[in-house]
Amino acid sequence: MKQKIDDQLKLSNPQVTIETLKKYNFDFKKKFGQNFLIDSHVLNKIMDAAQVGEEDFVLEIGPGIGTMTQYLAERARKVLAVEIDKKAIPILQNTLGIYDNVTILNEDILKLDLHRIALEYNEGKPIKVVANLPYYITTPIVMNLLESHVPIDNITVMVQKEVAQRMQEGPGSKDYGALSLAVQYYASPYIAAFVPPNCFMPRPNVGSAVIRLTRYDTPPVAVKDEKLMFALIRASFNQRRKTLQNGIGNYQDLHFTKEQVAQALEEMGLSPSERGEKLSLAQFARLSDILGEKEKEWQ
Repeated sequence: MKQKIDDQLKLSNPQVTIETLKKYNFDFKKKFGQNFLIDSHVLNKIMDAAQVGEEDFVLEIGPGIGTMTQYLAERARKVLAVEIDKKAIPILQNTLGIYDNVTILNEDILKLDLHRIALEYNEGKPIKVVANLPYYITTPIVMNLLESHVPIDNITVMVQKEVAQRMQEGPGSKDYGALSLAVQYYASPYIAAFVPPNCFMPRPNVGSAVIRLTRYDTPPVAVKDEKLMFALIRASFNQRRKTLQNGIGNYQDLHFTKEQVAQALEEMGLSPSERGEKLSLAQFARLSDILGEKEKEWQ
């Protein structure tokens, strides 16, 4: 039978968080983007969004002092909590000491071998990732998880509200960009909740959102060269007011001339003066395939 803590004694109770921080003389570090959740309603929404069940292995990124970890431990089979701040480790050992299904790791998630983690803790089967991410490093962490091709069922993260909206935007919107396309190539995004600043300690200056990214078994579009497609996407949004012809033609990591880009676009029935924000994921995949094929002719 799983160990449980009464809700009033959990860190989601602001008073318990305050007492814990005082006990350990904890200093919030801006470089780690530490804002701890103090709202049980939001924490339960995250658990429901992630669909955490008793057979699941969950990788938690940035547990802080263990607020969300307590909720995960009471639902999941096993939780691996990866925390970069070594000063938080003794606190985690205390706040999570009652649970025998939690392992704490003092590591940088961007340097961790995620394939080894999935193999060691879940026999290589799809894992679930849950995190209250530092906002300044949200995109690198999310993209690292998606691009690593580690077996993942879903990624449920607390992020800045605008970033969550960007992840699910479609063509034509001002928020649509490289992140939207990258996320939507690998996963289906769903915003589960918007979270106001008063649900955190200390309060952030921006609103937040919980977003679940459900990993596709197969991407929704087929493309011959994934790396080329993403290079074209980056080039198209590097200076988003530039036309596709100029953006791709001037991008230093690509070697297509403006004339070659125009020729490929015309083959798709698109104007060279079109901007990246108008193209769908399927159109970027098509553009990548055309340029990839023509590159062989042009060499």
